[in-house]
Formats: sequence, C-alpha cells, structure tokens
Amino acid sequence: MLVPALLVLFSCLKGHAGLLPHFLQQPADLVVLLGDEARLPCALDAYSGLVQWTKDGLALGGERDLPGWSRYWISGDAASGQHNLHIRPVELEDQASYECQATQAGLRSRPARLHVLVPPKAPQVLGGPSVSLVAGVPANLTCRSHGNAHPTPELLWFRDGVRLDGTTFHQTLLKEGTTGSVESVLSLTPSSHDDGATLVCRARSQALPAGKDTAITLSLQYPPVVTLSAEPQTVQEGEKVTFLCQATAQPPVTGYRWAKGGSPVLGARGPMLEVVADASFLTSPVSCEVSNAVGSANCSTALDVQFGPILLAKPEPMSVDVGEDAFFSCAWRGNPLPRVTWTRRGGVQVLGSGPTLRLRSVGPEDSGDYVCRAEPGLSGLGGGAAEARLTVNAPPVVTALHSAPALLRGPARLQCLVFASPAPEAVVWSWDDGFLAKRSWGRFLVETVPAPDSYGGQGPGLISVLHISGTQESDFSQGFNCSARNRLGEGGTRVSLGRRDLLPTVRIVAGVASAAMTLLMVLTGVTLCCWRHGKASFSKQNNLVRIPSSSHGSSSRGPEEEETGSSEDQGPIVQTDHSDLVLDEERALETKDPTNGYYKVRGVSPRTSPDSCVTSLQLRSAGIFNLP
Repeated sequence: MLVPALLVLFSCLKGHAGLLPHFLQQPADLVVLLGDEARLPCALDAYSGLVQWTKDGLALGGERDLPGWSRYWISGDAASGQHNLHIRPVELEDQASYECQATQAGLRSRPARLHVLVPPKAPQVLGGPSVSLVAGVPANLTCRSHGNAHPTPELLWFRDGVRLDGTTFHQTLLKEGTTGSVESVLSLTPSSHDDGATLVCRARSQALPAGKDTAITLSLQYPPVVTLSAEPQTVQEGEKVTFLCQATAQPPVTGYRWAKGGSPVLGARGPMLEVVADASFLTSPVSCEVSNAVGSANCSTALDVQFGPILLAKPEPMSVDVGEDAFFSCAWRGNPLPRVTWTRRGGVQVLGSGPTLRLRSVGPEDSGDYVCRAEPGLSGLGGGAAEARLTVNAPPVVTALHSAPALLRGPARLQCLVFASPAPEAVVWSWDDGFLAKRSWGRFLVETVPAPDSYGGQGPGLISVLHISGTQESDFSQGFNCSARNRLGEGGTRVSLGRRDLLPTVRIVAGVASAAMTLLMVLTGVTLCCWRHGKASFSKQNNLVRIPSSSHGSSSRGPEEEETGSSEDQGPIVQTDHSDLVLDEERALETKDPTNGYYKVRGVSPRTSPDSCVTSLQLRSAGIFNLP
C-alpha cells in the first residue's frame, strides 16, 4: 500500500512542478556586423506576466516597442511565451551584456554578450595614388587605416597578388580599449623596372576577412602623364560632379592647376575638383595641368550638362494695322533643346511651334496676349512662359448702350461704347439740327470716360454720354448718332431716346373725379325727391303706401297678407293726398327711378320718424371705375 501511495504523490508533485514558469529558450552570445540586425531569443513556458530585457543591468522596459529605444523592439507571440529582442541597425554602443527576465516569477536568463564588429575603412597610402620615386634611392611607403574598426585591422602589402615582406607595423591608441590609427610602413629601393608598378595596401580583420584595398602606382623620373575624368560625365543641372586628375610623372608632380573655359579656378588645388554643374559647363571645358621638374601636361574634358529651358529673349509687344501680318519671336536655351509652343492667353489651341510665330492678315479679333511657352527639362527645372500683346489697329467699333426712357421736359441720358486702336481723335454726337464732340451746348452736354475692363472688346474702350436737359417732342422722334474716327476710318451707331408718358396717372385721376361728380349728382337728385315726398300726407287707408323695411329687403308676402298682417311685420305707412297716385294692392310699391334704371333707388321710411325720407341706393355703374 505504501508504494502505490508514493507513486501517486510523486506523480502529483511532478505535474505540479511542470506548471512552474521556466525558460524554453535563452539568449546566447552573438557576433554581428555594424549596421546589421541582432536577434536575441527568449521563450518562457507557464508564464504570462511581465517580461523585460536588461542591457548591462539597465532595464529596457516591458513594452513590446520599448519606448525610448528607437532601434530596439520585442517580437514574437507573447501568449506563447515568445519575447525575442531585436536591434537594428546595430551600432558600436550596442555591444553589451543582455538578460531576459520574468520579473513576477523571479526568473533571469543567462547573460548573453553582444559583440559588434566594425569593418575597417579603405586604408590611405601617403602620396598615393601615384607615388613618384627615384630609381636606386631607398624609399618608404606609408599605409594608414583610420576609424573605429573592431577588432584592430591588419595592414598588408601586395604586388601583383604576392605579399611583400620587409614591412614594419605599429598602431596608435586614442584611449584604452579603442583603436585610433593603424600604420604600416613598406621600405623598398625601386629600380627602373618598378616604373608603373602597382602596390596594394590591404586592411583586413575578423569583421572583413576579404579586406579593403588601396592601390598606388610607382612612377619614376619622366614628365607627367595626365588623365582627367568626371563622375558622372552626364549630369543634371544642380548635381555634384567630381573631376579626378591622375598623373604619372618622373620626377614627381610639383603642382596642379585647374581651369574652366581657360580661366583659372580659384582655390582649386590637388588632383580632385568638386563642383555643382550648371549650363556653363556645357560650353566651357574643365582642364587640369600637372607639373614636375621635367615639365607639365594638360588634360581637359567637357560635361554633358542637362538643364531646363532658360529664357534668352522675351517676345516684344506688336502693333499692326488690320490686314497686315504680325510676327512674334522668343529664344530659349536648354539641353536637350527645349520644345517651344505658342498659344493665345486663356486658350489651349497651339498656334505654332519654334522660336517664331506668324499671324497672317490679322483682324480686330486677333488682338490679345500671345504666350511663348517652353516645357521644363528632364530634371523638372527651368521652363516657363513669356507673353506679349498684339494690338490690331482698325477703325473704331461703336455700340449703343441701353438708355433709360425719359419724360417730356425732363432730363435724358444716351450712351455709346467705343473700341478703337489707335484711340479715336474724337467721339461726336450729332442730330438733326446740331452736333457736339465735347463740353456743352444749349440743352446738351457730352461726357467721355474710360470703359471698364468688364466690357472686353478690342483695344482700349471709351464710354461717351450725351446728357439732355429739358427734353422736347423732337428729341423722341429724331435719332441721335454716336460716331468716332481714327486714322484708319470711322465707325458709328444710331441711338434713340425712349419716352415715358404720364397718361396712366392722368387717366386714373380723371376717372376718380368723374365717378365722384356722378355720385354727387345722384345723391342730390335723390335728396330732392325725398324732400318732395316728405311734404305729402295720406289721410285715407287705401292711400297708404307700405315701403318694405330695409332690414328685410323686398317682401315675399302677397298683397292681402301685407294689408292684414300684424303691425310689427308691416313696414312704415306714409300718407299722401295726391289723387293721381294709384297703388296696386297685388304688388309691392316701388319708387319710380328717375335714372331709368342706371341707379336702382328704393325709398325706405324708418320706423322712428314718418316725416323723414331715407333713400337706399344700389349703384349699378359696372365700369365707371375700370379705367384703362
């Protein structure tokens, strides 16, 4: 029984131990080249807490993108326990000891050392690339390697692929642990067979096993032989160009002289010249002259500089008479030769190409601005447009402008628009019995002002205004002529003066007055009629006249009902002694209309006063107020 129990306990302890956080993968020492990417792996199992990396004991942080460390980040699936540290690009300062830590579990990986290899730069041979030697005279050739190469590079000498012996080597340290400069000296005694020989100084290390070479050429006593090159030979305007002047001489070169287009380049010394290319290098070659004790040699080269169009000559404004030909010309310079086109300002139609534009038999409609345009070069620089105005001289063009109608004996204003080139000598207004060009005369005044640009037209515009004070009947019937003249002819137009009448207002006033007079006459006649009836009296019952109440309009009862009805339903009774007044009892009494129906008049006696006469009028003048 004890053995099975122990086995169960061991199984439980083993399963419980398997759940404890632990490393699946830990970082190891790593060697990387400067500028490459470094990856330090870290994998954990049974852990979901904070994971962080340290660099020489300094915590980098627990976030995946490691803020504050722009070249550092953590990759991998965090849920799966992947926490790999990446560094890119690696720099010399990244050489350190790194640890992966699971802080909440108290786990730390083994330290991993990151070694950064810095390859050496190309060495420099003093006096190179061409070293002048005197045959039979011992000489030393010095090769140096500068920079922070790590590990320290080794300097070796080779000739035709064979390593040379007889060198001494020493290095200079700037501070402990870093290399400042490494130097190797080759001692040799050249012979005439060494003229033109090539020697190579190679700097190599673990970071760059193949090494970097610098070659020199030995030259013995003879006049300089010069080669001049430009890099690049074909260049866009604004780019840098490096000229390299190489020479072998015997005895050695004593000096370099640079020139451009035959003029010395001030401040230029040595075998290299760096310039910023422009259009002038296309026609002004660069030359390098090398001298030694024996003599000198010169070499020159021209650059193929591509540059955008440059305006050399703008088109000039033209003024020609109608029917003649107009010519414009402009000049552009560029490499390659720019394409020049001509258009009219505001238009897209190409009128011509090349440096010259010819317009045949121009008319007034050809006036305007013409644009000479060159497209930018391959570099996108240069190019542009230049424009010039064409003025076509023609007889004036005169147009009548709208003029407001005027009242008789009131002020009036007539206008005309004049376009002319050359400008008109005068703008003249004329009519049946007079003419006027400026100032005033009698009832007339002429005023001329420049036309606004909104009117458009060909050539400068003028607006001439004829003011008339106190218009007369003849002003509306006769026409006014606006004309202008220049040296090429005359133009004109007829302007009429419209009339604005007061007749509608007069008709309205007359109609209202007529209606008022008619109404007054009717009221007067009715009043007299009522007054005459008021004096009569009726003593007999059969002479009673019942006038229907105005509040009920005309009665709808029969004759008998009107006589026998109740007193409150009967109208007022008027007595009269006229024997000739006979009333028909079978119809209602209607007062005779003295206007024969033009106005319908009905007499109504109010209940309160039998002696008064109230007249109710219905005006049936349907059209008296309908004034035309």
